[in-house]
Amino acid sequence: MRKLSTRARITATSFVNEYHWGDFRGNPSKMMERYYDAHLYLANWGTRHVMLRLPRSLLDVEVAEQYCVGDQVTAWTTGNHLILSLTSEAEEESWDYEPQGFLAAIVGVRGEIAAGDHRALYLAWLAGYGTWERDEAGFDDEDDDEPEPPLPAGLRTLTAPQRALADFLRLDDDLLAVAAETSPPLGKATADPERLAAWVAKLPTAEKDRLLVRVAQDHAATVHLELLRRFRDDTTPATAGRPRRTVAGLLDGAARIRADRQRREAVRRAEEETRREASRALARERWLDELADDEEAAWARVAALIATRQPGEYDNAVRLLADLQTLAERDDRPHEFTQRCAAIRQDHARKTTLIGKLDRANL
Repeated sequence: MRKLSTRARITATSFVNEYHWGDFRGNPSKMMERYYDAHLYLANWGTRHVMLRLPRSLLDVEVAEQYCVGDQVTAWTTGNHLILSLTSEAEEESWDYEPQGFLAAIVGVRGEIAAGDHRALYLAWLAGYGTWERDEAGFDDEDDDEPEPPLPAGLRTLTAPQRALADFLRLDDDLLAVAAETSPPLGKATADPERLAAWVAKLPTAEKDRLLVRVAQDHAATVHLELLRRFRDDTTPATAGRPRRTVAGLLDGAARIRADRQRREAVRRAEEETRREASRALARERWLDELADDEEAAWARVAALIATRQPGEYDNAVRLLADLQTLAERDDRPHEFTQRCAAIRQDHARKTTLIGKLDRANL
């Protein structure tokens, strides 16, 4: 590993590097095939990439291939392992986060997949086709009729690693909501230790011996996941057959949800603006009432502000004159205001700055 980089942070189980110029000269896929179980890559131009390696005994390649999508989700085997490669491409508006925590948040899906929980695979498939909404040239028209892969239970209640993976792959929440509509609730069997114990007790003695030998041979982690997967498969109730939705159907459903939400948001904003406008109008009426109580004092205030010969005070005088004009129009006395304002213009005709402000305010 050190031959690949002189500055990487390397431990017995990890390889971390950051580049500001140039790029890594190693091959992450080959490193995954030989050494590592998880890989994450981020670039500030928008590329996001995560790879997971699992024993082939825990995830059949035929199962994984059902969830593959173009270059976004791919799978291949090497020796005794299967590697999943998940990619998201989009332009980043900003780079305002630290990447170090991403892999720790996501890597838990590896164990979940190995234990037979395929929600992460479905999320990756869904995010892959979700890029079509950002890139109209991302797929061909015939992909419209592509059926969805097997739908796992529990899409309404994702685990923290699954949620982190969905966010990392930029999975649209509306698209996920549409997909989850027909996803059955997650069964509780896998969380029941008594059912697990009863299931293990029924395993053939020869099978238990084989598993114990593998544990003794330092394959305990793999045996643990294999047992959980088999237990999940044996105890998860079979779901009734249902029509498999198409990519177009899912994307159109997400568009409808999004449009409905945008309409509701537009109505809410309009209602809020109406309330704010009513509140401003009420406050305006109260101010005009106060102004009417001592209108002459307001005219005197205008004169005092103009007398300062300061442009800033001219602005205050113009605003107060505009209020007096509104008051006169409300009380059906516009001619009276026009006369008094004309007198001000005549008395201060040489104050070009003031006259200009009055002109711009149509006073």
